[in-house]
Amino acid sequence: MNVCENGSAHGLVGESPQIVSLRRLISKAARNRLPVLLLGETGTGKEVVAQAIHAANPRGPFVPIDCGALVGTLTESELFGHVKGSFSGAFENKRGLIDAANGGTAFFDEIGDLPLEMQVKLLRLVQEREYRPVGALQQQRAEVRFIAATHRDLKTEVAAGRFRQDLYYRLNVFCIRLSPLRDHKGDIPGLVEHFLALGRKQGLPEFHPSDELMELLLSYDWPGNVRELKHAIDHIAALCSEGALDMAGLPSALQNFRASRVPHYVVAPAGQNALPEFVLPSVAPVISISAVEKKTIAQALSATQGERAKAAALLGIGRTTLYRKMKEYGIA
Repeated sequence: MNVCENGSAHGLVGESPQIVSLRRLISKAARNRLPVLLLGETGTGKEVVAQAIHAANPRGPFVPIDCGALVGTLTESELFGHVKGSFSGAFENKRGLIDAANGGTAFFDEIGDLPLEMQVKLLRLVQEREYRPVGALQQQRAEVRFIAATHRDLKTEVAAGRFRQDLYYRLNVFCIRLSPLRDHKGDIPGLVEHFLALGRKQGLPEFHPSDELMELLLSYDWPGNVRELKHAIDHIAALCSEGALDMAGLPSALQNFRASRVPHYVVAPAGQNALPEFVLPSVAPVISISAVEKKTIAQALSATQGERAKAAALLGIGRTTLYRKMKEYGIA
């Protein structure tokens, strides 16, 4: 899901029941300053919805916080800041992300990746609206609107001891679950036009999707959701020539999907007076989300010649999240 060019809170592209309902929930969430929890698969547009909630009733700055990147000894300093001399290398006072969001909205992206020790400190902030910079003696106040998002099942994470139950209930006051793109494919044509318009503003060539291409886009299930659709449209636009599209220039995932759907003929054995038999290929087996993630990460690293920072930017994730997933999937 994405915001239209006017950037309004009700400018989400699409007229499906899912988008209509989402616009209504955004309006309700924007009426107050209660915490909001956004749930949905990777690529469904959780940050876009968070920005829309903030824009519908703007107050102060909107500060995104990538929880997947908050690891290591400097995590607390990144969030809460520190005072001069509080640790080696602290040569001056530093504002944290919470102070930057004071009076506005702090968006905790992938809250399920936040380390347990930081969950304790975040809980106090959510409950008491207070925090203490590293090395400081006094608590500081923070009037912040909390919006958190995750692709994880937080109930499962709580049961496994990886996420604090008390923090889960503090954040889960107003919950919005975003639908995967495969559940509202009728919005794809509008999204395609929107992404093409954005691409033209960025200097990408203009092209008009053929009926064959649009049928392919509508048939594919988009495991990466709207983010994957946008990347696909940008890829296609970049490779098209004078408005003409060579189907061989499709992203690899769409090429593989298209190849799996192409019918072929089985010719009857010699001597038999029969017409060729029209056969559809067998349905491809279901691919797990982890397999899709592993393949996508490998493709991004290949496309960037192994440069991890560029690969993380291409995938739209933090470098720490990329390193963790590379380790998880055994990618060197």
